[in-house]
Amino acid sequence: MVEGLGSTRRLLIVGLAFTAIMLNYVDRQIIALLKPMLQGEFGWSDRDYSHMASAFQFSAAVAFLGTGWFIDRIGLRRGFAIGVGAWSLAGMAHAFVSSVGGFVGVRAALGAAESIGTPAQVKTAATYFPPEQRSLMLGIGNMASNFGAVVAPLTIPALALWLGWRAAFLIAGGLGLVWVVAWLIVTPRGAAGSAAAGDKGASVPWTSLLKDRRQWAVIAAKALSDQVWWFLLFFMPDLFHRMFGLSQGELGVPIAMIYFLAALGSLSGGILPTYLLRRGVDVNRARKGSMLLYALLILPVPLVLLTGDPWVAAGLLGLGLFAHQGFSTNVFAMTADIFPSRMIGTAIGIGAFAGNLSGMGMIELAGWSLDHGHGYTPLLLICGGSYLVALLLIHLLVPKLVVAEPGAAKVAPAGH
Repeated sequence: MVEGLGSTRRLLIVGLAFTAIMLNYVDRQIIALLKPMLQGEFGWSDRDYSHMASAFQFSAAVAFLGTGWFIDRIGLRRGFAIGVGAWSLAGMAHAFVSSVGGFVGVRAALGAAESIGTPAQVKTAATYFPPEQRSLMLGIGNMASNFGAVVAPLTIPALALWLGWRAAFLIAGGLGLVWVVAWLIVTPRGAAGSAAAGDKGASVPWTSLLKDRRQWAVIAAKALSDQVWWFLLFFMPDLFHRMFGLSQGELGVPIAMIYFLAALGSLSGGILPTYLLRRGVDVNRARKGSMLLYALLILPVPLVLLTGDPWVAAGLLGLGLFAHQGFSTNVFAMTADIFPSRMIGTAIGIGAFAGNLSGMGMIELAGWSLDHGHGYTPLLLICGGSYLVALLLIHLLVPKLVVAEPGAAKVAPAGH
């Protein structure tokens, strides 16, 4: 952790990290929000659009294997700036393409660059805040994705109608470039900046990490929780349409409510373990106890299958995403706790890769289930039980979570 930084500067850093993740989600949503306009202008088929979505998801998954290492290697200050700058330029590049292949290419570039957001967010909390404050900072940061999911539909369509769809991409990307300047001004450099850069130095060998039980705990947690997030992100509107007959115009309010509850879950996921740690509860019990609570809260999600009321369903799914975000915040914080700072980016990057791949698998399963007449039943049952399985695997792999020694030089051997 960087010593000697004032509270105001720390809050500015948190605010900038929050803004970066919010812009991350705005940039990735623009093409979905402008799909009718772009489809009308360029004559895309639905399959063309699916290729663009798949290009983003796949490139992001693969890039997660390198972006965590990149942040660890080059340092947080420069690495985060390069990442946000790259994804902002990729977002702006959408304004200059017109073919399906061109959009596939810029979507792939955007997905790869945006993958830097997750390891950079976790490393920011680990670098600038002590262990007892990291959960709260990560909870605040984890809310950013939900704010992005709300801000984008409120602003992007109106901006495109006012100034044109190209301007929407250019303005959103331009805000990211402004962010880069602000980040470089606010974050410290020099002697402190070297530490703030995230203990840059020798690369972390993957072979050592993949022999480490702690890494497999992160992989299990991300794979089993992220599959639920990606499934609901892509299929929730269709679920409301199929199960409750809601039209396009009627979907907005219940989905907005669900994401609002998800944002509260992120915040609670920071507040609860912070409270426990301040009360003298050790890290192992504070983290696992918090995750157990969230794993239990998501169990009622399959009851959506038994209700005919869309608002009851929205409440159950909102509770589910509340629990997901609380659980996810603690997975990030757990990673920041148990790995030395120089390894955190790589460790969370490998975990995020697993989460993206499991999300793609869940999305494919959803398509198969719907095509074969099974509906959403198997998917919602998986959602309900996935987090208890994740927590069980975490406990089996790492029976006692221990805060890593600052500056620890080695990856723990298998069995640690």
